[in-house]
Amino acid sequence: MSGGGAVARQYYSVDQVAALLGLHVKTVRAYVRDGRLKATRIGKQYRIAREDLEAFTGNAAPSTGRGGGPYAEASTIVRIDGIDREAVTRLTTTVMAAIAHGPDGDGRMRVEAVYDEERANLKVVILGGLDSTAELIKIIDVLVGEAE
Repeated sequence: MSGGGAVARQYYSVDQVAALLGLHVKTVRAYVRDGRLKATRIGKQYRIAREDLEAFTGNAAPSTGRGGGPYAEASTIVRIDGIDREAVTRLTTTVMAAIAHGPDGDGRMRVEAVYDEERANLKVVILGGLDSTAELIKIIDVLVGEAE
């Protein structure tokens, strides 16, 4: 890397833009497809530059990181085998309460739970900041330990 005065550009995912603007992800994608919101396609994903989001909204875009710095995110799948419906209900209720009141309670963290009753198998999909994801995994670990 050269230190030629280049400024790192900040980019947002479609999910982040949707959360920031209070819109559905499909609405943001439609804005991108019809050219109302400028975006760069990277593989199958769109990325929206901070400047383009500000031009679209007419306002300064909020930062995705602390103090305007970089923001790292984890995508995690936690699989729990041998769990019954009652334990699933307790676990998912506690997890949802934890994310609603935790440090990522600003809408950046996403959690989905899928239970296969036939196989007594629960999958929890977590998308969020590294620290928050790690804390949520610790909570899940404690709850699974209590369910044994």
